[in-house]
Amino acid sequence: MVEFDYTEIVHRCFRCGYCKYPSDYSRINCPSYAKYKFESYFSGGRMWLIRAFLNEEISWSGHLGEIMYSCSTCRNCVENCVFKFSDQLVDVFIHARADMVENGLVPSKVADFFSNIAKFGNPWGEKKSKRLEWAEGKYYDKNEYLLYAGCVASYDSRAKKALKALKELMEMAEVDFGVMRDETCEGNEVRIMGEFGLFAEIARNNLQKFESEGVRKIITPDPHAFNAFRNYYPEFDAEFNVLHHTQLLYSLLRSKKLNLGKVNAKATYHDPCFLGRWNGLYEEPRKILKEIPGLIFVEMPRNRKNAFCCGGGSGNFYTDYLGGKDSPAKIRIKEAAETANLLVTSCPICLMMLEDAAKSENIDIEVKDIAEILLEVIKT
Repeated sequence: MVEFDYTEIVHRCFRCGYCKYPSDYSRINCPSYAKYKFESYFSGGRMWLIRAFLNEEISWSGHLGEIMYSCSTCRNCVENCVFKFSDQLVDVFIHARADMVENGLVPSKVADFFSNIAKFGNPWGEKKSKRLEWAEGKYYDKNEYLLYAGCVASYDSRAKKALKALKELMEMAEVDFGVMRDETCEGNEVRIMGEFGLFAEIARNNLQKFESEGVRKIITPDPHAFNAFRNYYPEFDAEFNVLHHTQLLYSLLRSKKLNLGKVNAKATYHDPCFLGRWNGLYEEPRKILKEIPGLIFVEMPRNRKNAFCCGGGSGNFYTDYLGGKDSPAKIRIKEAAETANLLVTSCPICLMMLEDAAKSENIDIEVKDIAEILLEVIKT
């Protein structure tokens, strides 16, 4: 694991507050600050809390742990911090969490998250046998691509529908793919939440399986898995290429392997943080939507690097520190409903969070994964 001494950076934050906002300073863009509205919940506040704890000015408490883990690591602060250490802001929080893990100071919800993944390979403690029910026996056997679903798409009923749509599209386009028989968590949230030892174990076990099966190309609909495979697995000498499903789907459209019918809809797009700000993939989803005949595409005021996070990242889809009243997902779904009648995203966590928010707020807007939209248009 790469060493990083965050104690050399944490004292340099002046709490200027730029990290709370998008680039035009139009409104609060930090999801945890938007929900709680206390200074301790934005990046500058967390930096000062970490500094105070290191200097023994404050003592450990469960509330301090919840503040640290309510950060969804969306990287809005990285985009808008004006200091030279901006690229390292999220690393500060991740490594501070790692020290919490090492010293046994994590909140109980976080400890349960780690325990379930260690024992069952998923955050909820679901039976491993349920993970591949959606695959219908399409197992990997020296195929060109491994389709890696990820935990949320495998177990959440809403996200699973989007995963099945992707599978059907790939079959229509005659993509040569299969699913690992013993797929387990890729570990992105485990690392982001500071459990470096468990992440290393997960990564090595997955790489051993990939190597034994001859996996060289991976497709995933999960930006969190995409991030881990692309940015963290190379630390363990990974030897495969990874594509997000929007990259694959766009290439299939360009090569005429998927033929689209016409649709009548006004759509907007929600950028998943781990696809956009973490990995710079903004254009492929938009290019796909613009390829659909009859679809009117309209951007939300906050988009691309200034998009507002749904609040599900960094394990918050499980711990729910960003749920309830004034949740980021509820704020975002209202913004989407003011823009269009169809909200499209490309992340199973975003899909789950935003649809739940729409139902909770009784907002009349459809929330769909980009694979679902394409499948519906092809069937028209």
